[in-house]
Amino acid sequence: MPTLWPMLRLRLRRDRVQLPIWLLSLAAVALLAGIAVPASFGTLADREALVQIAVGTPSILMLRGEPRGPTTDALLFFSMFANLAAAVAFMSTFLAVRHSRAEEEAGRSELIGATVAGRVVPLLATVLFGVVASLAAGAAVALALVIAGLDPLGSLVTGAALAATGVAFLGVGVVAAQLMRTSRGANGLAAAVVGLAYVLRAAGDAGGTPSADGLSLTSAWPSWLSPIGWGQRARAFTENNPAPLLLSVALAGLLVAVAVLLQSRRDTGSSVFAERAGRPAAGWLLHGSLGLAWRLHWPAILGWAITGLLFGLLAGSLGETVVELMEGNPVFQSVLVGLAGGRGAIIDLFTATLFSLVGVLATVAGIQAMLRARQEEAAGVAEAMLSTSLGRIRWLFDYLIVGLAGIVLVLAAAVAGAAAGLLRSANAGDRIDSVLAAGAAQLPAALLLLSVAAVLVALLPRLSIGLSWGLLLAAVVVGQFGDLLDLPQWLRDLSPFSHTPIVAAAEVDWSGAWWMPALAVLLAAVAAVGIRRRDLAL
Repeated sequence: MPTLWPMLRLRLRRDRVQLPIWLLSLAAVALLAGIAVPASFGTLADREALVQIAVGTPSILMLRGEPRGPTTDALLFFSMFANLAAAVAFMSTFLAVRHSRAEEEAGRSELIGATVAGRVVPLLATVLFGVVASLAAGAAVALALVIAGLDPLGSLVTGAALAATGVAFLGVGVVAAQLMRTSRGANGLAAAVVGLAYVLRAAGDAGGTPSADGLSLTSAWPSWLSPIGWGQRARAFTENNPAPLLLSVALAGLLVAVAVLLQSRRDTGSSVFAERAGRPAAGWLLHGSLGLAWRLHWPAILGWAITGLLFGLLAGSLGETVVELMEGNPVFQSVLVGLAGGRGAIIDLFTATLFSLVGVLATVAGIQAMLRARQEEAAGVAEAMLSTSLGRIRWLFDYLIVGLAGIVLVLAAAVAGAAAGLLRSANAGDRIDSVLAAGAAQLPAALLLLSVAAVLVALLPRLSIGLSWGLLLAAVVVGQFGDLLDLPQWLRDLSPFSHTPIVAAAEVDWSGAWWMPALAVLLAAVAAVGIRRRDLAL
């Protein structure tokens, strides 16, 4: 195919900045973890105690993975793989949609399809580029682990597991691009699949079977339904078994074949799931700019809210099950007795830990809505709107309000799902009160990062999308994994997630719930001044 190489070069050129940022970020996290874990848990006794606590705490298992022993290498793989795999999955799905459905939206696919390249070659170039990107991500992480002094074979298996996960979700991305009419819809569908895969892996780990000595755990069957779980089953540094990775490769091959079949049969610009016909006349909601902003973005918010609902249902329904598993296993008895409040304390800790993930989801929903303003500006739509009586500040704040609504709806859906799942628990009223507090605790950090995105749109429009997602990723890494990476306290304090109230603690510090919203209001005012003074950046 003489046109395949030019198509591949085009994709390499378009992602010449974005892809290296992904690779360097993944490698940096792996390198920091590879240095920090041995330094923090240098003795065998320390590592054994940590693994036993993890095995006895399902909320840790949900966030970290499947413990496979107290060695430094195994502890590192347990601590970081699931989250690195989720990051690689998002990288692959975004890449697939960006070079397929987004190209159709912009009209470039139609032009390329009219050349000798045809319709299938660009899709194959996207798949090949995605495979190269996934392999590069795996190689970057493996090299970082080797530099950190870890076993080369285990490092190679870790990299291969991440690459296989990326390839599997590349297939998810290209199929989502065929199914949905817009890139937003395709990204939303693919992100929901990534979230489902993470939840299945988390449920399998939380319900796994611990060993007699409490130093390892075998995940339950839900983990086998997730490509992230397949990568985890490689068990780098202990068994080094690459066989489960073949499942990811097989899934990718199947999904790519489906995408090629759909691409060859459908019209350019169409989709499997067609958009419904619009009304003959605009409803009352479209009489103002705020209603238009909501109309443009509500499907994406609905998708994030459904994901939040599923996370909430998982947190609520598994809480009682987790306690029952702990009561039935002598390894967990000391943990159960040691927690003040017994069963209720464990359920509260379990749901609060999962709600830290819900807070990240809500933040993503809010930032995505805010960045829609930048997309409208770049497409020239904002220019037409602002030529009317609509003011710039109101236009910007419309998207800020929609972002706020998205955050609230995602958190509310998660709280409702968790409350429904906790109805069968003892002292259900107390448990639901704890869930309400856990949901409210996620709001301040999400509001602050939403306002940061608004400031970037107002002051640095052309860089706002990349910087917004980059700052969110940094905030998650520093706030959620600062302890694991042994980051200095001043750096951890820079992340809003470090100041989210921990409602399951004995004494809850709600100070962050006051100063973070106040800072968010201040940043919103800065955004208002900035958007009023600058020219449009198309």
